[in-house]
Amino acid sequence: MSSTEGKVICCRAAVAWEAGKPLVIEEVEVAPPQANEVRVKILYTSLCHTDVYFWEAKAQNPLFPRIYGHEAGGIVESVGEGVTDLKPGDHVLPVFTGECKECAHCKSEESNMCDLLRINTDRGVMLNDGKSRFSIKGKPIYHFVGTSTFSEYTVIHIGCLAKINPKAPLDKVCVLSCGISTGLGAALNVAKPKKGSTVAVFGLGAVGLAAAEGARMAGASRIIGVDLNSSRFEEAKKFGVTEFVNPKDHKKPVQEVIAELTNGGVDRSIECTGNIQAMISAFECVHDGWGVAVLVGVPHKDAVFQTHPVNFLNERTLKGTFFGNYKPRTDIPSVVEKYMNKELELDKFITHQLPFSQINKAFDYMLKGEGLRCMINMEE
Repeated sequence: MSSTEGKVICCRAAVAWEAGKPLVIEEVEVAPPQANEVRVKILYTSLCHTDVYFWEAKAQNPLFPRIYGHEAGGIVESVGEGVTDLKPGDHVLPVFTGECKECAHCKSEESNMCDLLRINTDRGVMLNDGKSRFSIKGKPIYHFVGTSTFSEYTVIHIGCLAKINPKAPLDKVCVLSCGISTGLGAALNVAKPKKGSTVAVFGLGAVGLAAAEGARMAGASRIIGVDLNSSRFEEAKKFGVTEFVNPKDHKKPVQEVIAELTNGGVDRSIECTGNIQAMISAFECVHDGWGVAVLVGVPHKDAVFQTHPVNFLNERTLKGTFFGNYKPRTDIPSVVEKYMNKELELDKFITHQLPFSQINKAFDYMLKGEGLRCMINMEE
């Protein structure tokens, strides 16, 4: 039993007081976990574009003050009533979506979209009582996607924590709690390229490069990277990308360029930008008869996907995926084992490292498009 169990913990957290303004390192009070909740000591967290998107609050309901962060690794400090799967000292990865293990989705072998714990970006409180576990001098500070990892301690629903091998280095495997698993799973679980096949990946950010890594692991012989930024091409070679297409370099639509390069189209394509035109191109560049396109990126809420129905009648398949089709509690521990067994490389995704006190610099890197993942050490 830890000395802090059942007590309020005072610790540092990076609080967003208003949209687009630098985070402020504050002392916050973190309440003990209630039923089906776990209090976690966060050791490492990384910044994902989703944090930046909601911090900017340009297209969503602004909810402030708030503690962002959802890609992280930590150790269980204490558990609330009814929690039997985890105990203090367990190593965990918080995940922005969950697995209650009881709803129709959780019982389905095909879905990971839990009814109870599916991502909710508008909710800033815990499910149990509709209240926040964070406060400053009695004033509540809102949660973000049920994780809020930009705090030295956080409270998370049991269903949003993956228990992992304690020997796995948290400063590496924490990137699996969001973007890397999303891209990797889109390739391995949804696109499922066969050995020797051709794959096109649209968007060469962290998620797209994780999709390329998945295609490489699956044995694809040609991986075509598509991006408007040619400076990303050299880096992408480390992730298995074999050739590159910049749509700006061609007068014809990129799907036609890819079809010419691949004798009629690629076997699989994975779209990781959320740009509606890229989504259409990703679908139309797959080969008729067997081609499968997988959509990963999140489009603008008013975007409309338009293509000719004949593209479907000619036996092309269009699929969507959420978090790479991984169930957080059931599947993510085995993805960590792929890293431990050296099947999966993660170190190359981590391009920057910062102490927690300099977290705003991580936002600067992302806004400038520099690097892939910035690892933030919570103890520095």
